[in-house]
Amino acid sequence: MSLDTRVLYIVYCGVAVAVLKEFNAVVTEPYMDEPFHVPQALAYCKGEWSTWDPKITTPPGLYILSVLLHWVFMFKCNLNLLRLTTTLTLFALPLVLTRLLGFHQRRRSPPKLAPSIEALVLSTFPIAWFFGFLYYTEVPSLVSVLCTVVAATQNRHWLAGLLGIVSCLFRQNNVIWVLYAYAASQLMRLRFKRGYVELHDPPALGAGPGDFLRSIMSAPKALPELLPAFTPYAVVLALFGGFVIWNDGIVLGDKSNHVPSFHVPQLYYFIAFATMIGWPAVLCGESGPLKVATEVILRMFGNKRRTLLTAIISIFVGITIQRFTIHHPFLLSDNRHFTFYIWRRVFMLHAAVPYLFIPGYQVCAWAWWIRVARDQSLLQTLVLPVLILPTLLPTPLLEPRYFLVPYILLRAQVVDVQPYGIFVEGFWYMVINVATTYVFLYKERVGVGRFMW
Repeated sequence: MSLDTRVLYIVYCGVAVAVLKEFNAVVTEPYMDEPFHVPQALAYCKGEWSTWDPKITTPPGLYILSVLLHWVFMFKCNLNLLRLTTTLTLFALPLVLTRLLGFHQRRRSPPKLAPSIEALVLSTFPIAWFFGFLYYTEVPSLVSVLCTVVAATQNRHWLAGLLGIVSCLFRQNNVIWVLYAYAASQLMRLRFKRGYVELHDPPALGAGPGDFLRSIMSAPKALPELLPAFTPYAVVLALFGGFVIWNDGIVLGDKSNHVPSFHVPQLYYFIAFATMIGWPAVLCGESGPLKVATEVILRMFGNKRRTLLTAIISIFVGITIQRFTIHHPFLLSDNRHFTFYIWRRVFMLHAAVPYLFIPGYQVCAWAWWIRVARDQSLLQTLVLPVLILPTLLPTPLLEPRYFLVPYILLRAQVVDVQPYGIFVEGFWYMVINVATTYVFLYKERVGVGRFMW
C-alpha cells in the first residue's frame, strides 16, 4: 500500500508540474491579483525590504517564502518561478492532509512520503488545485494552517504556536485557526483521557440543548486541564493583538475596500458551496446516502417539535437574508469571476430567489452535521462552526477562496467515506478542475479576460 501511494503521489506531483507549465506557457503576464503580488515579491528579491504596495491587504508571508526559495535553491525571481512557490506548497498538501485525516480517523499515519489516497484526492479540491498554479496566498496559507493543526494534535504545542505565527504571515484571519488547532487537540485528548473528566462532552449525535448548556457550565471546572497547553497559543494571540494595535486594525494597506461587515448569508453560501463541491463525502458514508437522507428528514420533521424548530429557523434565515445580504460592488462589476454570473443570473433573477434556497441551506447544514458528528463529541463537532463565524461573518464579498480552509477542516472530520466515495469524490474534483482550468486557459474573451473562481 505504501509503495502504491508513493507512485500515486509522484503522479500527482507530475500532473501538477505539467499544469503549472501550461499556465506559464499560456498566461505569460501576471493576472488578476498577481500584478500586486509579483512586483512586491520582486522588490523583496532585490533586497528592497522597505518597499510596500499599499493596495496589498495581506502580510508578506508569500513573498518571504519566495525569497527563501530564491536564496536556498538559487531560483530566479520571475513570474514562472514565483508561481512555482505556490505549486511547491501544493506538493506538501497531501503529506500534511494525511496526518490530519489520520488524527480524526484515529489511525497511525503512513511513512512521510506515502500520503493516503484520500489525502491525495482531497488535495485536488478545486479551489486549492486552481490557485496552486497562480501567485496567490491561498495554498501556502492553507498548508501553514494545516501544519499548525497537525503539530497541535501531536502535542507539539510550541511548534504549533510557531507555525501559527507563520500562518498569520500569509493571512491575518489565520489566527482563528490557531485557536482551532488548540481546541481540536485538547478536546480529543480529554475525550479519551482515562479517569474522571470535569468537562461534559457527550457524543454529538445523541446530544441535545441541555447537554450544550451542561458543557458550557462545566467548562470552568476543566480549565486546570486545558490551560497548561494554552501558553504557546496565548503568545500568538498576544503578538497578533500587538499587530492590530500597531496597524490600527486587522487589514493591511487598502482598508477602504476591505471594511468588515456583518454578512450572515455568507454562512449560508458556504454550507451550500461545501455541499455542492463535497457531496460525495456527504452521501458516501458507511451507512449510505439513503441513511443520510432519512436522518436529515427526521432531524427537520421527525416530530412536531422538530417541525416547529425548522419553521423558526427558516424565519430567522429569511430575516437575515433580508437584512444582511450584501451586493458588493466587486461582485457586481467584475465579470471575470464565476460568482458574478451566479449572482446576476441566479440570486438577482427575482427578489424571491434568495429565499427559495432556505430549505436547501437547512438540508445541507443537517447533512454535514450528521456526517461530522458521527464519530465526534458535541464540543468537537461545534468548535469548527463556532470558529467559522468570526472568519466568514466579517467578509462582505462572496468569494470561494474564503471557503478553502473551512471546507478542508470540515471535510477532514468526515471519517468514514467509503472507497467508492473517495473515487467518486476524486472524479468529481477532476471534472471541475478540468473544466475551470480549460475555461481559464483557453476561453479568454477579448475585452473581458480570463474566467476564474
